[in-house]
This record gives sequence, C-alpha cells and structure tokens, in this order.
Amino acid sequence: MRIPLDYYRILGLPIQATADQLQQAHRDRTQQLPRREFSEAAIVSRRQLLDDAYAVLSNPERRREYDASFLAKSYELLDVGKPDELSDEDEGSTYSPIVRDPSLGADPYTPTIELSELQFIGALLVLLELGEYELVLRLGRPYLSGGNLNLKNGNFGDPEIVSADIVLTVALACLELGREQWQQGQYENAAESLETGQQLLLREGIFASLRGEMQSDLYKLRPYRILELLAMPGNREDSRRQGLSLLEDMLHDRGGIDGSGDDQSGLGVDDFLRFIQQLRSYLTAIEQQTLFETEARRPSAVASYLAVYALLARGFAERQPSLIRRAKLLLLRLGARQDVHLEQAVCALLLGQTDEASRSLELSQEFDSLAFIREHSQGSPDLLPGLCLYSERWLQNEVFPHFRDLARKQPSLKEYFADEDVQAYLEELPNEPEVANQWSMSPFPAPSRSATTRREVSSASSWSRTQETGRTQETAKGATSNPGGATATVNAGGYNHNGAVPAPERTIYPSVEEQNGLRMPGVSDADAGDRSASPATRVVRPDTPLRRTHTTPRLDRLLFLLALGVLGLLLLGFLVSRLFGGRPQASPAVTKAEPGFVQLTQQGNPSVVTNVALTEEGVEGCD
Repeated sequence: MRIPLDYYRILGLPIQATADQLQQAHRDRTQQLPRREFSEAAIVSRRQLLDDAYAVLSNPERRREYDASFLAKSYELLDVGKPDELSDEDEGSTYSPIVRDPSLGADPYTPTIELSELQFIGALLVLLELGEYELVLRLGRPYLSGGNLNLKNGNFGDPEIVSADIVLTVALACLELGREQWQQGQYENAAESLETGQQLLLREGIFASLRGEMQSDLYKLRPYRILELLAMPGNREDSRRQGLSLLEDMLHDRGGIDGSGDDQSGLGVDDFLRFIQQLRSYLTAIEQQTLFETEARRPSAVASYLAVYALLARGFAERQPSLIRRAKLLLLRLGARQDVHLEQAVCALLLGQTDEASRSLELSQEFDSLAFIREHSQGSPDLLPGLCLYSERWLQNEVFPHFRDLARKQPSLKEYFADEDVQAYLEELPNEPEVANQWSMSPFPAPSRSATTRREVSSASSWSRTQETGRTQETAKGATSNPGGATATVNAGGYNHNGAVPAPERTIYPSVEEQNGLRMPGVSDADAGDRSASPATRVVRPDTPLRRTHTTPRLDRLLFLLALGVLGLLLLGFLVSRLFGGRPQASPAVTKAEPGFVQLTQQGNPSVVTNVALTEEGVEGCD
C-alpha cells in the first residue's frame, strides 16, 4: 500500500539536510515516543519507518537514487501536469512520488512511499506527528469498528491491538484538529471535531482519559461557541437557538450569572460577568427579557438589573407600558440595596407618574446625572424637562445599543406618548405608588465581596466577530472588560461618547464570592490580578442639593420651650419665698427673679422680649 509520505518528512528534514543532521534527527525522533496508550506494536511499526528512512538517506548511493527519482518526477509532473502520463517503469518504482489513490485525499503531486500493511499504523503515527490530522482521519476511518477484511484477517497484525491503535490515532487527530481550529477562530468546527473523537471513543468504550481531555476542551470552548452562534444572521434561527441552549447550560452549571458553580470553562465570576455583557449585543430585546427574567428568579441582582434594561427597551420600543411597569417593580426590589432612584424616575416618567418621578429624583445620589437634569430644567418650576431629555438620550446611548434589534433605532418620547395604546394604558394605570412585593420573588442574598457596577452592565461593546485573537481592555476604575476577544470600553469621565448624558454609577452586588478558574484565552494577566477587588464607587457632593432638608428644631418652638422652663423656675422661686417668708437666707437668685414673675403673672402672658433676655442670660450662664 502507498502512503503520501517521503523519507525526508518522516525524519522531519529538508532535502538539503547533511549527514550529521540526518543522524541527529533519527536519534531525536527515535527517542520521542508517542503517547503511552499506544501498543508496543505501534511503537515498533513507527520505529521501522524511521529506520528505513535513515537507512536510505544515510547511504550516499541510495540517497542519490532516491533524490533523482524524487526530483525528476516532481519536475516532470510540473511540466506535464497529468499523472497518468508516467511510464510503466515509474509505476513500479519503489520511490514513486505520485499519489495514485484519490481516496487518500492528498494532492496528486504529493510524494508517496510503498509500505507493508504491518507498517500502516506506524505511518498513521508519523502523519499525526506531522500535523496531517485530516489525512489521518481519511486514512484511518475505513478501518474503524473492524469493518476491513484485511484487518480482520490479521494482515495488519493482531486485529484487536491494531484496531485499538487506529481508534486512538484517529481520536487524537480529532483532538488536535479541534484545537487547531479553535486557534483559527473556527469554534463550531472545533467543537464538531472534538465531539466526533469523543463519540468514537465512547462507542468503542476505551481511553476514558482521552475522552476527559476532549470534554474539558469542549467546556472551555463553550463561551466562544455561544458568541459565534449568537452572532449568526437572523435567518440562522437553528444556530442561534443552539447558542442560547449552550448559554442556558452554562448558567445552570454555574448556578446563575453571579453563581459560584464550576462550569469548567475556566471563567471566574468577574470573567463571566464580562462575557455576559458582551453577548448582550447579539441578543434581541425579547431574548434578553426571557433570559434575564428567568435568571432574576434565582434570585440574582445582576440578572434583575439586566432584566430591567430589557423590559424598558422593549416596552418603550414596542409601545408596551406594561413591560415598563414590570421593570419598575423589579427596581423597587433592587432599591432595597442599591441606589436605582434614577432608573425609577425614568420608569415613572414613561408611565406618566410625574410626581413619583420627581420624588425619585430627590432621593437619587447620582449627582452627575442630576446636574445634567437641572441644567436642562432651568426656567422650569420642576425637573421634568431635564428628566425627559435625559431619559431620551439615556435610552439612545445606554440602553438601545445593547440590543441586536434596537441598536439603530432612535427613541422619541413624543412618539411614545402620542401612541394611542400607550395613552389608553396610562389612563387606566392606578395612581397609587407601587409596592415592592408585587413581584413575587425571593429576597436577594446578602452582597459579597465581588461586585459589578452599573457602568459594567450598561457599557459593554461588541465581541470581535473575527474572534481570532482574544484581547481585553480595562474599563474605567470600578468597571471591567470581557473575556477572549471581547472588549468592554467605557469612558472614564462618567459620560458617554458624545458627552451628552452622564452614565450613572453605582454597585450591584452578586450573591457569591469570586471563584478562581483557569484563564480563558484572551484574558490578560492584568485583568486576572484585579479580579479579587471590588470596584470602587465614587460619590461626589453636589454644589447645590435638589432640595434642602431642615433637620434642626424651629426657633419659635425653641423659644417657647425656654419660656416654659423659665416660668417653671420662677414659680418654684415664688413658692419657696412664700414658704420661708422674708427669711434672710433666701436665695438671691430667687429673690431677684420674683419681681419678674409677679410682672408676668399680672400681665397674664409671657413677654417675648423677656423670654429672649432670659434665654440669652441662660446661655451666658452655661458659658
């Protein structure tokens, strides 16, 4: 049988190799043994090929003959271009460089060598070492499952041993081909190759450790596959559904977006949060709503906030205020731990609840955003003009870009409120404030040391669709980026790219502690070094508060209380003076105060001037 190989490739040398290089290559290749799972027969077969190649090339006369045949036929083929024009003498040559069998799948000009059937497994091993994975698959598949008659008859050696070696070689070719395709960014092809090898080993019931390697690679490959599948065009619904199914499997294994379970992807908590940010731009509004509302019921604060975005975006774009009301209910639950008053104000505005929107603004600590709203509400008795402008630009710059079907839409509050269905719903909406328990879900767990900021959630950019080399970019302090080729870019100043609307900043605490994992390809070491730290949230005092709150007692009430105290003292002094008559040991202070008390009792009402004087005298006395 002929195999598309030549002696130089067997030794891994160019045709210009010297005698010393031949000797060194033969020694090195002989000492490099294949995986321990291969049988002794396979190792011996490979060693025979190495020895045959060295024997021919180390002999000057045989090497000249081989080189002459090798080069002459190669040049002849280049000139003629048709392999069937070779002479009958060339057909029987031991060193014929031509592939005659199209089933080998090799180029017709590829050199070949004649091998015995006992050397077949050795040739497969050599091709595997040379990286000819697809050729190994084409040559080895016909012999799988003992379907070949020559294999059954023992022409290749012990059928049971040789069959196991062929299965192992083909499975290793699947493994290495999958890893090669992974590096080339062909993630679905890589998964297909790995699954093919895994199914082969599972069917044969051998080499469990190799199956484990393949499964481990499949787990690590899952995030890449998800992004590739979700990025498919809208008409590839089957592929996109498969991507969503893989994502749900990952979330199940992890126990949620901020869960602590091990999905064996190598992604820690922060890495996975960055990954979730990046896939959002590949999902439609309804896909995100379905996904994140389900995850919010675990419960999960991060999923709840992402569900708010999806409900708001879809409710506004599709003129469904009922979805905005659901977003508001979710925000009421989040408000127990986070400052989400600004988002609550936007929801209340879109629901026509202007008074509630104003109250929410008063409670908000997002001072940059409030400054923007005040600036655009000058000349108005309230902040509604600025809130309307802020809401419209916030939807345009911070919400819509993260939805596949809304990224190019322009939000308009005027068109929203002009919609008849919206008007009808708002007219029927009760005016009573919403209560948090209308959303029947379990309370959020206590926050842990791992946190993600609103800026992380709202400022994720798209994962590179080529996905050839993963790189990450750090966002502003307190915000992070995505894994493996995704880049989350955030403007550090707190404003979006056009400087129009400040991006509010606050912290959402996941319910689990960060989990250490293997670094996903493309995640920089700098990212990994900062994963344990909770992002800092900077709070800046405003120049002027929205409304000044009086926390000290009123002056008139204070004076009234002081007057009552003085009257009590005077009454006590009067009683003492009447009790002891005109005794000389009476207290001078009481005697001095008695005329004042008589004067007060005669007038019937305490004098304000007297009260002030007494108060000042009391203060001077305390000093």
